[in-house]
Amino acid sequence: MYWLKVYEVPQGSRTSRGRPIVNMFPLEEGEKITAVLPVKEFEDDKYVFMATRQGTVKKSRLSDFSRPMKRGIIAVSLDEDDYLIGVARTDGQHDVMLFSDSGKAVRFDENDVRPMGRNARGVRGMSLEEGQSVIALLVAENESRFILTATQNGYGKRTLVSEHTRHGRGTKGMIAIQTSERNGKVVAAVLVDESDEIMLITNGGVLVRTRVAEVRSMGRATQGVTLINVDEGTYLSGLQKIAESDVGDAEDELDAGLKSGLEADSQDEDPE
Repeated sequence: MYWLKVYEVPQGSRTSRGRPIVNMFPLEEGEKITAVLPVKEFEDDKYVFMATRQGTVKKSRLSDFSRPMKRGIIAVSLDEDDYLIGVARTDGQHDVMLFSDSGKAVRFDENDVRPMGRNARGVRGMSLEEGQSVIALLVAENESRFILTATQNGYGKRTLVSEHTRHGRGTKGMIAIQTSERNGKVVAAVLVDESDEIMLITNGGVLVRTRVAEVRSMGRATQGVTLINVDEGTYLSGLQKIAESDVGDAEDELDAGLKSGLEADSQDEDPE
């Protein structure tokens, strides 16, 4: 884990390139940033909950991370070939959900995981079969919200959080979405509201923005509907919920760009 004051992050427009992460933190070779958590106070009754690709979970007190060091500190000890896939702030009062690329989900009380020191490895959060991986960590704070799942071949659906019943930590979980030859593996699972919009991106660089309301609400044991049409040889690599302010900024910049373009065209016109 590394610290950075928000004012130390270079400010830029939505379309600017930004500053390379390696110039901000002394990252080791092959090390990548997994998550960013905004923190104002390091309260002792708040926690950092972590999940790894191989199904290990860990909870540490937020106060354990209150003393910054330039070289960073260990947040969790990882097994060989394992890496973090998600990190979230919790308050000790909600359920945690893990999703695998095989379409399974496990939901358990976060208090099933006791607080551990920073150097601890963690405990089993989800049992996986050979070749499977955990791809998402979600904190279930509201039963009326939806979980939007998406698969490699561009299919997906939204399902109410309440349809995912609680099971014990370390189990294989239940079906969240059917994986099949048509669907391919699950690549994303995010918490959404019906009023949200999402951005879908393929490994070929194609971006598609759509409203969550346009994605059918379906039961857990279904395959879902088409979210995006992918060309042969490409696949859906992930999706991201669009924050309301981002939508407004994007529309404002688009309007400004169109206005600028129209003014330029009018200046280039032949006066005759």
